[in-house]
Amino acid sequence: MLNQIRLNKYIASSGIASRRAADELIKAGKVKVNGKVVNEPGISVTEKDEVEVNNKLLEPEKMVYIVFNKPPGYITTRSDEKGRKTIYENLPENLRTLRSAGRLDKDSTGLLILTNDGELIQKLTHPNAHVPKVYRVVAKGRVTINDLLEFKKGIELEKGKTAYAEGIILDYNNNETTLEIILHQGFNRQIRHMFDFIGHPVTALKRTEHACVTLGSIKKGKFRFMSTKEVDNLNKYIKNLEKKGN
Repeated sequence: MLNQIRLNKYIASSGIASRRAADELIKAGKVKVNGKVVNEPGISVTEKDEVEVNNKLLEPEKMVYIVFNKPPGYITTRSDEKGRKTIYENLPENLRTLRSAGRLDKDSTGLLILTNDGELIQKLTHPNAHVPKVYRVVAKGRVTINDLLEFKKGIELEKGKTAYAEGIILDYNNNETTLEIILHQGFNRQIRHMFDFIGHPVTALKRTEHACVTLGSIKKGKFRFMSTKEVDNLNKYIKNLEKKGN
């Protein structure tokens, strides 16, 4: 099955115009699909279609989507003034221009979605999107149900910043608690700050899910390409979240 993309997004991905400007080009009759003028921005095309703007054939950037398992000790940036290791050292040269949909701090591990699809990154990370992210957390001491109720009610981390989370206690072992934590926000080091607040510092933190994408069995420091179906399902998932939010 060929991956369909809206015509204005296809034009924008070539770098010649923004999506809004692409809409104007289409309405002005300056866009052809397979040799025929079109004036409806909402139509969809595939990589098999030939799209021309002002009689010039476009060659849009191919969208790439990968799931990466971040190892500990790496930061989620392309370069670092302090000389720390970055996640891009684990990727081949041709994938080092991809951007991450959100970050994990240096000591955390797990799932990162990396892509050159800026629109998808915005949808996954916008504060109003409330896209869920699931983490496996190990914390010192015996975390209680009452602690999790504090998380659910909200904890004020800074003035004007109240952090919320849902949690499930999975296990108690060797004076530590293993939990599953679900976030719908994205404050910097949010989980660690929340557990510090209740007096149970985090000793291990791993992201296992982002939206409907799961980490699976990818080894630390390795990645896999997302399938067309998986990307389609992710876009549908986000679209359904947006509908619920309206």
